[in-house]
Amino acid sequence: MIVDDSLTVRTVFTRMLQNEEDMRLVTTANTAERGIEALASHEIDVIMLDLEMPGMGGIEALPKLQQAAPKAQILVISSLTADGAEHTVKALSLGAADTMLKPRPGGFNDDYRNTLLGKIRALAGVDPTTAKPSVPVARAPKTLGKKPQVVAIGASTGGIHALNLFLRKVPENFELPILITQHLPDSFIPVFAKQMEMAARRPAVLADEGVEIRSGHIVIAPGHGHMIVRKSAGRLVTGLAYHPVKSGCMPSVDPMFETLAEACDGHVAAVLLSGMGRDGTEGAQVIATAGGSIFAQNAESCAVWGMPRAVTEMGLASAVLPPEELAEKVLSSAGADAWA
Repeated sequence: MIVDDSLTVRTVFTRMLQNEEDMRLVTTANTAERGIEALASHEIDVIMLDLEMPGMGGIEALPKLQQAAPKAQILVISSLTADGAEHTVKALSLGAADTMLKPRPGGFNDDYRNTLLGKIRALAGVDPTTAKPSVPVARAPKTLGKKPQVVAIGASTGGIHALNLFLRKVPENFELPILITQHLPDSFIPVFAKQMEMAARRPAVLADEGVEIRSGHIVIAPGHGHMIVRKSAGRLVTGLAYHPVKSGCMPSVDPMFETLAEACDGHVAAVLLSGMGRDGTEGAQVIATAGGSIFAQNAESCAVWGMPRAVTEMGLASAVLPPEELAEKVLSSAGADAWA
């Protein structure tokens, strides 16, 4: 279902979707109110939602849409403005699964279409690489590794909501630094950092060259580069890298995990939350080999079980749980020294 007040946008999206054999556009709505009404008579897998509409805006409509269609995934169509970024990050923290920037005039091209269709397929579970399994995944049990000095989290589609749930379970007196790589457009990252700061009740800074990783702080990868970590004069500091990675993501979770494994000699608790694809898998292998612990979000609580699924199926995860329960496992793995 497409919910957008612009006839032009609804028409363009309709044309993009109508010739796909594995998709069916059930209905469109020009207001949030009509979208909510339509859910009473239609079964929907994915809702494309514009946040900036007359009447009931997308933020106000979001919980009502979730209540009317609890199994539907919501793809937010957002603008590049500062207000658009703030509203989008808020929607993602409330449970919207993913975001797609609304292009400028002339931007509805083949690349945009292919990206949109890929996101819809992943959210609907028709992408075989991210579909949730109908039977439990067989996996080798993994014991906890070395006591962590750092918590590192990688997330993508559905990850902001999961991050909020995870971080709200972390007490303010938990001293270990928390590093986050979240797939998100660069223009959204400052707003996202503020959101994480509020959720975790601790300062959040963006990674850059030479930024010290401090106890009790959050460090977030910027949208335009990979966060990497090294030791400098006995301290952990961040840097930025821009090389292509196998997943094609920028920023990517893998460089963060890989460099942390070396800088901390495996004393890392690595967490993979909801997201499509396999970003973070290679880095998780490096951390596990160095003696660190891997924690993965479970399929039932994920918007897209891709990144956590990959490490789970490889037998790397010592725990596969919803975000709140993962937080408790990570906290217990850190031991008494991690508390102020």
